[in-house]
Amino acid sequence: MEWIEQLDAGKLVLFTLILTRVSGVVMTVPVFGTTDVPVQVRALLAVAMALLVTPSQWGLSIPYPETMVNYLVVVASELVVGLSLGLGVAILFTGLEVAGQMIAQVSGLAIAEVFDPSQETNVSVFSRLLFLVTLAIFVSIGGHRMVMGGLLSTFQNIPPGSASLPRPLTEALVSLVTQSFELGIRASAPMVVSLLLANLILGLIGRTLPQLNILVIGLGMNSLVTFAVLSLSLGAAAWVFQGRIEPAVQAILAALREGTSG
Repeated sequence: MEWIEQLDAGKLVLFTLILTRVSGVVMTVPVFGTTDVPVQVRALLAVAMALLVTPSQWGLSIPYPETMVNYLVVVASELVVGLSLGLGVAILFTGLEVAGQMIAQVSGLAIAEVFDPSQETNVSVFSRLLFLVTLAIFVSIGGHRMVMGGLLSTFQNIPPGSASLPRPLTEALVSLVTQSFELGIRASAPMVVSLLLANLILGLIGRTLPQLNILVIGLGMNSLVTFAVLSLSLGAAAWVFQGRIEPAVQAILAALREGTSG
């Protein structure tokens, strides 16, 4: 065990700070942060990435924390940097999941639910469908590479041990929540408007022909309209989503740089 005593404590602290920042991204970014990926795989990925990044920061000298409290504060700051990148993208995914829930409620198909392992709860079929579609779009356009590239750039602009909780980061996350809500409304608007029109037409038919069982006809009509409009508008929703990924990553990185420079 003599080799442990020969380790440089400063370099060990440097590695733990890099590992903390990398772990924040791996835990939250949708590709790696879902529970579909085993914890062992995520942990191994975080350690492997930290080992690759550490040599580029080897010449960096960071102040050695005098107390455990100081060390925990620095670790928490590094974790904030990693979490902010992953959460910035995860917020956009949440907007489309909310859109799927709105579609399910308006169409009357909310009773059809599936188990979502990423949330460990039952969600509507449309929420799960939109999540998988957006996840496929995210991977196909290289969104995971954008996030990892942004993570690597943070080590140049924000050296390990110098991170903090900047105010612009909070404003950027609030802006992304607003964009996510807007994205969810735009994705669900065609189906919601079509279903409202279909219900209005069925109501008029019911008043004209009271002998028809509108409840039986309405469920089938709503299902038909929902799947027809969804098949036509899903591509547009995915197109809008893919245009929001890179600006979201850049907004988070700009907020981190502004907070550090300030």
